[in-house]
Amino acid sequence: MRAFICGLKGHALEPEERSFLKETSPWGIILFRRNIETRDQVASLTSEIRQVLGRQTPILVDQEGGRVQRLTAPHWKSYPCAAKFLNVTPNLENAMRLAWLGARLMAYDLREVGIDVDCLPVLDIPTQGAHEIISDRAYARDCQQVKRLGRAAAEGLMTGGVAPVMKHIPGHGRALADSHLELPTVSASLAELESLDFVSFRANADLPMAMTAHVVYAAIDPEKPGTLSKTIIEEIIRKNIGFRGLLMTDDLSMKALSGDFRSRAEQAIAAGCDIVLHCNGDLEEARCVAEGAPLLRDKSAHRAERALDVITRIAPFDVSKALAEFDAAFLGS
Repeated sequence: MRAFICGLKGHALEPEERSFLKETSPWGIILFRRNIETRDQVASLTSEIRQVLGRQTPILVDQEGGRVQRLTAPHWKSYPCAAKFLNVTPNLENAMRLAWLGARLMAYDLREVGIDVDCLPVLDIPTQGAHEIISDRAYARDCQQVKRLGRAAAEGLMTGGVAPVMKHIPGHGRALADSHLELPTVSASLAELESLDFVSFRANADLPMAMTAHVVYAAIDPEKPGTLSKTIIEEIIRKNIGFRGLLMTDDLSMKALSGDFRSRAEQAIAAGCDIVLHCNGDLEEARCVAEGAPLLRDKSAHRAERALDVITRIAPFDVSKALAEFDAAFLGS
Protein backbone atom coordinates (compact mmCIF):
# COMPACT_ATOMS: atom_id res chain seq x y z
CA MET A 1 0.00 0.00 0.00
CA ARG A 2 1.08 3.57 -0.59
CA ALA A 3 1.60 6.31 2.02
CA PHE A 4 -1.40 8.45 1.19
CA ILE A 5 -5.04 9.00 2.12
CA CYS A 6 -7.53 10.24 -0.46
CA GLY A 7 -11.06 11.55 -0.67
CA LEU A 8 -13.92 10.45 -2.91
CA LYS A 9 -16.48 12.27 -5.04
CA GLY A 10 -19.86 11.09 -3.84
CA HIS A 11 -22.11 8.58 -2.08
CA ALA A 12 -20.71 5.51 -3.87
CA LEU A 13 -17.53 4.63 -5.73
CA GLU A 14 -17.48 5.59 -9.37
CA PRO A 15 -15.91 3.08 -11.80
CA GLU A 16 -12.90 5.34 -12.31
CA GLU A 17 -12.40 5.59 -8.55
CA ARG A 18 -12.55 1.83 -8.16
CA SER A 19 -9.79 1.49 -10.75
CA PHE A 20 -7.74 4.23 -9.09
CA LEU A 21 -7.97 2.58 -5.67
CA LYS A 22 -6.96 -0.81 -7.06
CA GLU A 23 -4.01 0.70 -8.96
CA THR A 24 -2.64 2.94 -6.21
CA SER A 25 -3.71 1.16 -2.97
CA PRO A 26 -3.92 4.16 -0.61
CA TRP A 27 -3.40 3.44 3.09
CA GLY A 28 -6.70 5.12 3.95
CA ILE A 29 -9.78 6.97 2.73
CA ILE A 30 -11.29 10.14 4.22
CA LEU A 31 -15.00 10.96 4.00
CA PHE A 32 -16.72 14.35 3.86
CA ARG A 33 -20.33 15.54 3.79
CA ARG A 34 -20.46 14.99 0.05
CA ASN A 35 -19.95 11.29 0.77
CA ILE A 36 -22.53 11.01 3.54
CA GLU A 37 -26.29 10.67 3.29
CA THR A 38 -27.80 7.92 5.48
CA ARG A 39 -26.51 5.21 7.80
CA ASP A 40 -27.15 2.45 5.28
CA GLN A 41 -25.47 4.41 2.49
CA VAL A 42 -22.32 5.15 4.53
CA ALA A 43 -22.08 1.56 5.75
CA SER A 44 -22.41 0.40 2.13
CA LEU A 45 -19.70 2.83 0.98
CA THR A 46 -17.19 1.83 3.66
CA SER A 47 -17.82 -1.83 2.91
CA GLU A 48 -17.36 -1.21 -0.82
CA ILE A 49 -14.06 0.60 -0.24
CA ARG A 50 -12.68 -2.30 1.76
CA GLN A 51 -13.92 -4.83 -0.76
CA VAL A 52 -12.15 -3.00 -3.59
CA LEU A 53 -8.89 -2.67 -1.64
CA GLY A 54 -9.08 -6.18 -0.24
CA ARG A 55 -8.19 -5.21 3.32
CA GLN A 56 -9.48 -3.51 6.45
CA THR A 57 -8.63 -0.05 5.12
CA PRO A 58 -8.67 2.76 7.72
CA ILE A 59 -11.55 5.14 6.98
CA LEU A 60 -11.25 8.64 8.41
CA VAL A 61 -13.59 11.54 9.03
CA ASP A 62 -13.50 14.96 10.70
CA GLN A 63 -16.18 14.56 13.35
CA GLU A 64 -15.39 17.21 15.95
CA GLY A 65 -18.83 18.60 16.76
CA GLY A 66 -19.96 22.17 16.23
CA ARG A 67 -18.89 23.62 12.88
CA VAL A 68 -16.87 20.56 11.88
CA GLN A 69 -19.26 17.63 11.77
CA ARG A 70 -19.58 15.44 8.69
CA LEU A 71 -22.23 13.04 10.00
CA THR A 72 -25.14 15.34 10.77
CA ALA A 73 -28.83 15.52 11.63
CA PRO A 74 -31.31 14.06 10.95
CA HIS A 75 -29.49 10.74 10.72
CA TRP A 76 -26.93 11.41 13.45
CA LYS A 77 -26.79 13.34 16.68
CA SER A 78 -25.50 16.93 16.55
CA TYR A 79 -22.62 17.36 18.97
CA PRO A 80 -21.46 20.61 20.59
CA CYS A 81 -18.22 22.34 19.68
CA ALA A 82 -15.20 21.75 21.93
CA ALA A 83 -15.51 25.13 23.68
CA LYS A 84 -18.97 24.18 25.00
CA PHE A 85 -17.71 21.74 27.61
CA LEU A 86 -16.22 24.37 29.90
CA ASN A 87 -19.13 26.70 29.10
CA VAL A 88 -21.71 24.34 30.61
CA THR A 89 -19.59 23.50 33.65
CA PRO A 90 -16.64 25.46 35.07
CA ASN A 91 -15.45 22.30 36.83
CA LEU A 92 -12.63 20.80 34.74
CA GLU A 93 -13.25 17.24 35.88
CA ASN A 94 -16.92 17.49 34.93
CA ALA A 95 -15.99 19.04 31.56
CA MET A 96 -13.55 16.18 30.95
CA ARG A 97 -16.33 13.70 31.64
CA LEU A 98 -18.49 15.42 29.00
CA ALA A 99 -15.63 15.51 26.50
CA TRP A 100 -15.10 11.77 27.07
CA LEU A 101 -18.82 11.02 26.77
CA GLY A 102 -19.21 13.05 23.59
CA ALA A 103 -16.25 11.34 21.95
CA ARG A 104 -17.40 7.90 23.10
CA LEU A 105 -20.83 8.52 21.59
CA MET A 106 -19.21 9.72 18.37
CA ALA A 107 -17.13 6.55 18.29
CA TYR A 108 -20.31 4.51 18.54
CA ASP A 109 -21.83 6.47 15.63
CA LEU A 110 -18.72 6.04 13.51
CA ARG A 111 -18.09 2.37 14.11
CA GLU A 112 -21.73 1.63 13.34
CA VAL A 113 -21.13 2.71 9.72
CA GLY A 114 -17.58 1.42 9.30
CA ILE A 115 -15.51 4.52 10.13
CA ASP A 116 -12.60 3.86 12.49
CA VAL A 117 -10.42 7.00 12.55
CA ASP A 118 -11.58 10.45 13.74
CA CYS A 119 -9.52 13.61 13.22
CA LEU A 120 -10.02 14.70 16.82
CA PRO A 121 -8.96 16.13 19.28
CA VAL A 122 -8.10 19.69 18.24
CA LEU A 123 -5.24 20.61 20.60
CA ASP A 124 -4.60 24.10 19.23
CA ILE A 125 -4.60 27.03 21.68
CA PRO A 126 -6.29 30.12 20.18
CA THR A 127 -4.63 33.42 21.05
CA GLN A 128 -6.04 36.94 21.04
CA GLY A 129 -6.40 38.29 17.51
CA ALA A 130 -5.92 34.94 15.78
CA HIS A 131 -8.03 33.95 12.79
CA GLU A 132 -11.37 32.34 13.69
CA ILE A 133 -10.63 29.10 11.83
CA ILE A 134 -9.85 27.48 15.20
CA SER A 135 -11.79 29.57 17.79
CA ASP A 136 -14.54 27.38 19.31
CA ARG A 137 -13.09 24.22 17.80
CA ALA A 138 -10.55 24.51 20.63
CA TYR A 139 -11.44 23.37 24.14
CA ALA A 140 -10.08 26.51 25.81
CA ARG A 141 -7.40 29.20 25.70
CA ASP A 142 -5.62 27.66 28.69
CA CYS A 143 -3.11 25.02 27.57
CA GLN A 144 -3.48 23.06 30.81
CA GLN A 145 -7.23 22.75 30.25
CA VAL A 146 -6.79 21.90 26.58
CA LYS A 147 -4.31 19.11 27.23
CA ARG A 148 -6.69 17.42 29.69
CA LEU A 149 -9.92 17.92 27.74
CA GLY A 150 -8.25 16.78 24.55
CA ARG A 151 -6.94 13.72 26.33
CA ALA A 152 -10.41 12.90 27.61
CA ALA A 153 -11.83 13.09 24.08
CA ALA A 154 -9.04 10.90 22.70
CA GLU A 155 -9.68 8.32 25.42
CA GLY A 156 -13.39 8.35 24.61
CA LEU A 157 -12.67 7.58 20.97
CA MET A 158 -10.16 4.85 21.75
CA THR A 159 -12.47 3.16 24.25
CA GLY A 160 -14.96 2.95 21.38
CA GLY A 161 -12.47 1.44 18.95
CA VAL A 162 -11.78 4.62 16.98
CA ALA A 163 -8.24 5.93 16.49
CA PRO A 164 -7.85 9.65 17.32
CA VAL A 165 -5.79 12.10 15.25
CA MET A 166 -4.61 15.10 17.26
CA LYS A 167 -4.32 18.31 15.29
CA HIS A 168 -2.77 20.58 14.17
CA ILE A 169 0.72 19.81 15.44
CA PRO A 170 2.74 21.80 16.51
CA GLY A 171 -0.09 24.37 16.83
CA HIS A 172 -2.42 26.44 14.64
CA GLY A 173 -3.84 28.65 17.38
CA ARG A 174 -1.72 31.75 16.68
CA ALA A 175 -2.33 31.78 12.93
CA LEU A 176 -3.69 35.08 11.60
CA ALA A 177 -4.98 33.44 8.40
CA ASP A 178 -6.98 30.39 7.41
CA SER A 179 -4.58 27.83 5.94
CA HIS A 180 -7.38 26.56 3.71
CA LEU A 181 -7.06 29.88 1.85
CA GLU A 182 -3.51 31.15 2.39
CA LEU A 183 -0.24 30.36 4.18
CA PRO A 184 -0.15 31.74 7.75
CA THR A 185 3.08 32.85 9.39
CA VAL A 186 3.47 32.79 13.17
CA SER A 187 6.07 35.20 14.53
CA ALA A 188 6.16 33.99 18.15
CA SER A 189 9.53 33.03 19.61
CA LEU A 190 10.44 29.43 20.33
CA ALA A 191 10.13 30.15 24.05
CA GLU A 192 6.59 31.47 23.56
CA LEU A 193 5.63 28.46 21.48
CA GLU A 194 7.08 26.07 24.04
CA SER A 195 5.25 27.73 26.92
CA LEU A 196 1.81 27.61 25.26
CA ASP A 197 1.35 26.01 21.84
CA PHE A 198 3.41 22.86 22.35
CA VAL A 199 2.10 22.05 25.85
CA SER A 200 -1.08 20.22 24.86
CA PHE A 201 0.71 18.20 22.18
CA ARG A 202 3.60 17.28 24.46
CA ALA A 203 1.16 16.03 27.12
CA ASN A 204 -0.52 13.83 24.50
CA ALA A 205 2.57 12.77 22.58
CA ASP A 206 1.77 9.11 23.19
CA LEU A 207 -1.44 9.26 21.13
CA PRO A 208 -1.34 7.14 17.96
CA MET A 209 -1.73 9.76 15.23
CA ALA A 210 -1.25 13.47 14.59
CA MET A 211 -1.94 15.88 11.73
CA THR A 212 0.49 18.66 10.79
CA ALA A 213 -0.21 22.37 10.50
CA HIS A 214 0.32 24.25 7.22
CA VAL A 215 1.86 27.14 9.18
CA VAL A 216 5.25 28.85 8.97
CA TYR A 217 6.91 29.24 12.38
CA ALA A 218 9.33 32.05 11.61
CA ALA A 219 11.51 31.55 14.69
CA ILE A 220 12.18 27.91 13.73
CA ASP A 221 11.99 27.69 9.94
CA PRO A 222 11.12 30.96 8.19
CA GLU A 223 11.08 29.32 4.76
CA LYS A 224 8.74 26.32 4.96
CA PRO A 225 5.41 25.50 6.62
CA GLY A 226 5.42 22.81 9.29
CA THR A 227 4.10 20.16 6.91
CA LEU A 228 7.06 20.58 4.56
CA SER A 229 9.77 21.47 7.08
CA LYS A 230 12.29 18.84 8.11
CA THR A 231 13.37 21.14 10.93
CA ILE A 232 9.85 21.42 12.33
CA ILE A 233 9.18 17.69 12.05
CA GLU A 234 12.52 16.39 13.32
CA GLU A 235 13.46 19.04 15.88
CA ILE A 236 10.04 20.14 17.14
CA ILE A 237 7.44 17.43 16.55
CA ARG A 238 9.66 14.40 17.06
CA LYS A 239 12.24 15.71 19.57
CA ASN A 240 10.87 18.76 21.42
CA ILE A 241 7.26 17.54 21.64
CA GLY A 242 8.28 13.89 21.65
CA PHE A 243 5.63 12.53 19.29
CA ARG A 244 6.47 9.02 18.10
CA GLY A 245 3.21 8.07 16.38
CA LEU A 246 1.97 8.21 12.80
CA LEU A 247 2.34 11.72 11.37
CA MET A 248 0.00 12.67 8.54
CA THR A 249 -0.22 15.96 6.68
CA ASP A 250 -3.18 18.25 6.68
CA ASP A 251 -4.92 18.36 3.28
CA LEU A 252 -2.41 18.91 0.47
CA SER A 253 -5.08 20.66 -1.62
CA MET A 254 -5.30 23.59 0.82
CA LYS A 255 -4.13 26.91 -0.60
CA ALA A 256 -1.48 27.36 2.09
CA LEU A 257 0.70 25.12 -0.06
CA SER A 258 1.96 25.83 -3.56
CA GLY A 259 3.44 23.86 -6.40
CA ASP A 260 2.16 20.77 -8.17
CA PHE A 261 0.60 17.96 -6.16
CA ARG A 262 3.30 15.39 -6.74
CA SER A 263 5.86 17.86 -5.47
CA ARG A 264 3.76 18.67 -2.39
CA ALA A 265 3.57 14.97 -1.53
CA GLU A 266 7.27 14.39 -2.15
CA GLN A 267 8.27 17.39 -0.04
CA ALA A 268 6.05 16.32 2.87
CA ILE A 269 7.47 12.79 2.84
CA ALA A 270 11.04 14.10 2.54
CA ALA A 271 10.41 16.39 5.51
CA GLY A 272 9.43 13.42 7.67
CA CYS A 273 5.66 12.97 7.35
CA ASP A 274 4.65 9.31 7.28
CA ILE A 275 1.50 9.73 5.19
CA VAL A 276 0.11 12.47 2.96
CA LEU A 277 -3.55 13.49 2.84
CA HIS A 278 -5.56 14.68 -0.17
CA CYS A 279 -9.20 15.42 0.52
CA ASN A 280 -11.19 17.05 -2.28
CA GLY A 281 -11.94 13.96 -4.40
CA ASP A 282 -10.36 15.43 -7.56
CA LEU A 283 -9.01 12.30 -9.19
CA GLU A 284 -6.41 14.02 -11.35
CA GLU A 285 -4.92 15.74 -8.31
CA ALA A 286 -5.09 12.48 -6.38
CA ARG A 287 -3.17 10.67 -9.14
CA CYS A 288 -0.35 13.18 -8.78
CA VAL A 289 -0.36 12.80 -4.99
CA ALA A 290 -0.20 9.02 -5.40
CA GLU A 291 2.79 9.39 -7.73
CA GLY A 292 4.59 11.40 -5.04
CA ALA A 293 3.71 9.01 -2.20
CA PRO A 294 6.07 6.08 -1.64
CA LEU A 295 5.14 2.60 -0.52
CA LEU A 296 4.42 2.57 3.20
CA ARG A 297 7.42 0.84 4.78
CA ASP A 298 10.04 0.79 7.53
CA LYS A 299 9.32 3.12 10.48
CA SER A 300 6.24 4.60 8.83
CA ALA A 301 4.71 1.17 8.29
CA HIS A 302 5.40 0.25 11.91
CA ARG A 303 3.82 3.49 13.14
CA ALA A 304 0.77 2.90 10.94
CA GLU A 305 0.31 -0.63 12.26
CA ARG A 306 0.72 0.51 15.86
CA ALA A 307 -1.68 3.44 15.37
CA LEU A 308 -4.48 1.07 14.45
CA ASP A 309 -4.06 -1.19 17.48
CA VAL A 310 -6.80 0.75 19.29
CA ILE A 311 -9.48 0.00 16.71
CA THR A 312 -9.41 -3.69 17.63
CA ARG A 313 -10.57 -3.08 21.22
CA ILE A 314 -14.06 -1.81 22.08
CA ALA A 315 -15.12 -1.60 25.74
CA PRO A 316 -18.72 -2.37 26.79
CA PHE A 317 -20.92 0.72 26.57
CA ASP A 318 -24.50 1.60 27.54
CA VAL A 319 -25.46 4.00 24.75
CA SER A 320 -28.86 5.00 26.17
CA LYS A 321 -27.42 5.79 29.59
CA ALA A 322 -24.55 7.78 28.10
CA LEU A 323 -26.89 9.79 25.85
CA ALA A 324 -29.13 10.65 28.79
CA GLU A 325 -26.17 11.84 30.88
CA PHE A 326 -24.66 13.82 28.02
CA ASP A 327 -27.91 15.51 26.94
CA ALA A 328 -28.86 16.40 30.53
CA ALA A 329 -25.65 18.39 30.90
CA PHE A 330 -26.54 20.58 27.92
CA LEU A 331 -30.20 21.24 28.70
CA GLY A 332 -30.82 24.98 28.46
CA SER A 333 -27.31 25.73 27.19
